[in-house]
Amino acid sequence: MDSDYGVPRELSEVQKKRTLYQPELPPCLQGTTVRVEYGDVAIAADPAGAHVISHAFPHTYGQPLAHFLRKAANVADAKVISEHPAVRVGIVFCGRQSPGGHNVIWGLHEAIKAHNPNSKLIGFLGGSDGLLAQKTLEITDDVLSSYKNQGGYDMLGRTKDQIRTTEQVNGAMASCQALKLDALIIIGGVTSNTDAAQLAETFAEAKCATKVVGVPVTLNGDLKNQFVETTVGFDTICKVNSQLISNMCTDALSAEKYYYFIRMMGRKASHVALECALQSHPNMVILGEEVAASKLTIFDITKQICDAVQARAEKDKNHGVILIPEGLVESIPELYALLQEINGLHGKGVSIENISSQLSPWASALFEFLPQFIRQQLLLCPESDDSAQLSQIETEKLLAQLVETEMNKRLKEGTYKGKKFNAICHFFGYQARGAMPSKFDCDYAYVLGHVSYHILAAGLNGYMATVTNLKSPLNKWRCGAAPISSMMTVKRWSRGPATTQIGKPAVHMSSVDLRGKAYELLRQNSSSCLLEDIYRNPGPLQFEGPGADSKPISLCVEDQDYMGRIKKLQEYLEKVKSIVKPGCSQDVLKAALSAMSSVTETLAIMTSSSTGQAPV
Repeated sequence: MDSDYGVPRELSEVQKKRTLYQPELPPCLQGTTVRVEYGDVAIAADPAGAHVISHAFPHTYGQPLAHFLRKAANVADAKVISEHPAVRVGIVFCGRQSPGGHNVIWGLHEAIKAHNPNSKLIGFLGGSDGLLAQKTLEITDDVLSSYKNQGGYDMLGRTKDQIRTTEQVNGAMASCQALKLDALIIIGGVTSNTDAAQLAETFAEAKCATKVVGVPVTLNGDLKNQFVETTVGFDTICKVNSQLISNMCTDALSAEKYYYFIRMMGRKASHVALECALQSHPNMVILGEEVAASKLTIFDITKQICDAVQARAEKDKNHGVILIPEGLVESIPELYALLQEINGLHGKGVSIENISSQLSPWASALFEFLPQFIRQQLLLCPESDDSAQLSQIETEKLLAQLVETEMNKRLKEGTYKGKKFNAICHFFGYQARGAMPSKFDCDYAYVLGHVSYHILAAGLNGYMATVTNLKSPLNKWRCGAAPISSMMTVKRWSRGPATTQIGKPAVHMSSVDLRGKAYELLRQNSSSCLLEDIYRNPGPLQFEGPGADSKPISLCVEDQDYMGRIKKLQEYLEKVKSIVKPGCSQDVLKAALSAMSSVTETLAIMTSSSTGQAPV
């Protein structure tokens, strides 16, 4: 064991009290008998990519959904698993740390030991590096004691993880075989779960006995699809950041002379910025998805902010708070194209010092227009997934500088009558990553740990642990598992008049839905937030008392519970089959045929409109 990992923490009184909190379990996870009902085969959400995905994942694509049932459930074809041999399970943190990760391990450990005390949970130290090097720590009650309901990933640690190359995949399989693991649990976001799916496929093809299970844990909240409503860590990050934003709102309102430009973490998607805006009511939030959809340039965005500043000044308000997502720079068309060109030169081995001299004429002109500090940040080597180092690109400072220049110009021209524009810039990024998790994240992570055991007890491979109906009380949560390959899409690029599919299938980042109810709620309040100061302070993160049981607003306003609806549909179809049988009346048969014909025609049109193909 590495001496830096798994050592007992020195806990404050608050932390000690937190360790005493015992999350509850939904009825479907209680007891030592696993009851699983298999649904229909899960297909890709984008049918156009299904053949590409099925070809890449022949062993793990096309598997059924799994629903875990409570003891009282009366399902005739449910599989009941009451015998639980001792198992050896490995678990690894992948990707960036996210509050609540330790509770996944705690939940899994309790489930494993409850079903067979002789089972062992083995943690890999230092993320995927530890997996490949077989650096392990057996998880015990003593090891867990000071990490329950605590933030960070420091019990096991993590690295800048990828398990993608043939060498890495084979190395992971060799480790699992050497340690005789029955299952490998991978905790992470979109990239880590894509890697988990590839591991599961490779293991199945090689007839490796180790089953691979993914757990959705990422603070960005961008692992969202029909099976995953939100991720562990998102609620905590948004609550911690919302309080910080609210503090800035109060300061701006008190001083009455500053505009705060606050860049939010969240990578390419704007989920964190959206949720924090819903919680704290800043004057303005610029979502990357809006910018991309409207193809707004940096000058368009600058004008929008300047017009807002001027409108507020006319109401004698010379202060404000503006939220900017971390990934905004990649949503602005000309800056994204510039980044792509720089990235291409990086890929050709051009040194940072020589990149600017090899840019195309238009890119060179834009590059020279930008302030020196932004130029240096754009030239940074890309991340391991070839994306820009978004956390290092100070878009908030760029916008503040451009707005200040324009407002000074308007002031000289006499078109702006307000006070001199003053901006203060902040990046809310690393401050919240190690935060103590919210009660919701503690519960959600702990439950996902138990679900992970149920998945391996059912012998499933290449699945992600899922919990849906999360906005309801915990005793109504629905627990199940969905094949990771069914969450995949294939990236497309337009070439000529046709759109072709290029690249490997992957679990891709989910963007903010501009037709969703959370975005609709934001827009409903945007005018009043812009011109008035209706700042809202949710206060510090609570574990008890008022606010302790609150959940993300963007989760609660959306109409989700996909897994519940799938089950309801299956029940309706079974009822139809039980009513419409040989011997039923002509009227019943005609009514069923008419209804089914109408339904299938409607669904065919809806499906074809999403794929661009004519209905069959």
